[in-house]
Amino acid sequence: MAMQSLYRRYRPRRFAELRGQEHVVRALRNAVINEREGQAYLFSGPRGTGKTSTARILAKVLNCQNPADGEPCCICASCLAVDNGTSYDVLELDAASNNGVDEIRDIIETASTLSPGRHRVFILDEVHMLSKAASAALLKTLEEPPPNVVFVLATTDPQKVTETIRSRVQHLVFHLLSVDELEKYVRWVMQDADLTIDQDAIEWVVQEGNGSARDTLSALELVVAGGGTVEASISLDEFLEALIERDQGRALAAVAFAIQQGLDPRNLADDLVRALRDAFLSLMSPELLQVPQGRAEEISLQALRLGAAMTVRAMEVLGTALVDMRHAPDPRLLLEVAVVRLASPALDDSMGTLMTRLQILEDTVRDLKENGMTALPPAPANPTTGRAMVGGRALTPDITAPIAPVARVAAAPATPATPAAPSTSVAPAEIWPQVLSSVKQLVKAIYNPTSIVAVDGNVVTIAAPNTSHMARCKAHIEDIEAAISKLCGAKYTVQLTADATASRGIERPSKDAIRTIVDEVKEDPYTPIDPALLIEGPANISVSVDVLKGVFPGSAVVPDDKKKK
Repeated sequence: MAMQSLYRRYRPRRFAELRGQEHVVRALRNAVINEREGQAYLFSGPRGTGKTSTARILAKVLNCQNPADGEPCCICASCLAVDNGTSYDVLELDAASNNGVDEIRDIIETASTLSPGRHRVFILDEVHMLSKAASAALLKTLEEPPPNVVFVLATTDPQKVTETIRSRVQHLVFHLLSVDELEKYVRWVMQDADLTIDQDAIEWVVQEGNGSARDTLSALELVVAGGGTVEASISLDEFLEALIERDQGRALAAVAFAIQQGLDPRNLADDLVRALRDAFLSLMSPELLQVPQGRAEEISLQALRLGAAMTVRAMEVLGTALVDMRHAPDPRLLLEVAVVRLASPALDDSMGTLMTRLQILEDTVRDLKENGMTALPPAPANPTTGRAMVGGRALTPDITAPIAPVARVAAAPATPATPAAPSTSVAPAEIWPQVLSSVKQLVKAIYNPTSIVAVDGNVVTIAAPNTSHMARCKAHIEDIEAAISKLCGAKYTVQLTADATASRGIERPSKDAIRTIVDEVKEDPYTPIDPALLIEGPANISVSVDVLKGVFPGSAVVPDDKKKK
C-alpha cells in the first residue's frame, strides 16, 4: 500500500488549522456563527494556499451535527463523510475537465433535489476553465439558487472568470504564506511526523515552497526521501557574480555547468529571473523579500554591487529570451546570447544598455558628491607642471569594470582647519579640472584659460593669460577659493598673476608705421600707380571730388557722355 503524502496527511480539517489566511477564516466563521452564510463564494489565490481545503471545511461546518464556535466537530458522521469523500451533501467537480454545458445542467438538476444534511454544497475547482456557454448556464442558478444550496467556486486566475459570475458571489482572496510562517509550519510537521533534516535543508524547503503550503510539504517529502540533506543544487550566485564583474566567459561557463547537471535552459532562465527579482526587491522594498534572513543579507550585498539599472535590464533581457525560447530549436543558444549581452555591455548598443550605462554613471557621480572626490584615484599629472593631464583618467586601465559603491562613513564632527597645514594629500593642481566642474558656469568659463603655476603651503598661484583677464578672474576669486578648499579638505587662498609666457596676440603696427598710396602720392605726385595695388573700397563710402582733386593736382572730372564721345 502506498504511503499517504504529507500534504494529504496534513490537509487542514478545521478553520483553526488554516495558516496564513486569517482574514478568510474570520469572515467564514462569523458567517456560520451568525447564520448569515452566503449562497455563493469565489475563492481565488495561488496554488497550494488552501482554497479547496477551506471549501471542504465550510461544507463540513454547514452540515456538522455538533458545530462549536463556527468550527466543525470532525467526529460526527457528516464530518467523517466529507473527509472521506462519500457525503451526499457535498458535490465536488473539477471544472478543468468538466467544463461543458451538460455538466453544468447536471449540477443544476442535482441542486433542486433533496439531500440528507442541512445544506447541499457544490465545490467547482478551477472554475475559470468553464466554457462561455457553461458559464452562461450557471448564471441563473448562482443568482437564485434553491434553498439551502451553497456554491463554492475556486480558481487560481480570477481575471478569467466572467464579470457576470463575479458579481453574483462573495469573493475571498487567499494569500501566499510568508517565509516565517512556512518555516514554523515545516518545523511543526517535522516534530509531529518525527522527521529529521538539517537547517540548510529546511531553508531549501521553504525557498522551494515559494509561499505555497502544499509545495513546501512536497519539497519536504523529497528531502526526507533523500536522507534528510539537500542534493548539491545549481547556485545562481555564479551568474550574478559574472554580471557584476562583466565577465562573459564566466557567465557562459556557468550556463554550461548548469545544463551539464541536467537543468533545462528554460528552467535556468526562469530561475535567473526569480533571483534577479529578489535582488530588485532587496533594493526597492526589502520588506517584500520572502527569503530567510541570512540569505536576504547575501542578496542585498549582491544587489548593491549589481545596481538597480543593471538588475532591471537583466530581467528584461532574460524575460524576452524566455518568450523567444518557446519556439526556438535551440533554447540554450538564446540563453547564452542573453547572458553575453548582459555581461558585455560593449557588445550591446541597444537603448536599454545605453540607459543602464548612463544609470551607472549617475550612481557613480552621486556617490562622489556624497563622499568627496577622494573616492576616485587622482588623475595622472604632468610631472613638469604638476597639472592634471587632460583625459588622464581615461588612461587608467579597466575603465569598463563597474565601480564598487563607496562605503558610507558617518560624518565626524567638523573641526576648524588651520590654514598653515593642509589636511589632505590631494594637491590643488591634481584636481583643477574637478574644481572648475564644481563652480558656476560663468566662473568656469572665466577660469578655463587659467592654470595653477605654483602651490606654496596654503597659497595657490593661478596665472591668467593677461592683465585684463586677471581683472575678470579677481571678481570671482572667492568662488574658486571655496571650491579648492572644499575638494581638498583644507583652507586655501588664491593669488592671481599674469602669465609672462602667454601669447600677446597680433602685434598691431603704430599709426606712423602705416604707409598708404595717399602718403606716397603726397611725397611724389608724379609717382606712377600700379592699378593692381588698388583695392575696391566699400560701396557705402562716397569719395569727395575736392579730395580727389587735392590728391591728384591737374586732374579734371570728365562726364560719362563726353568720355564716350
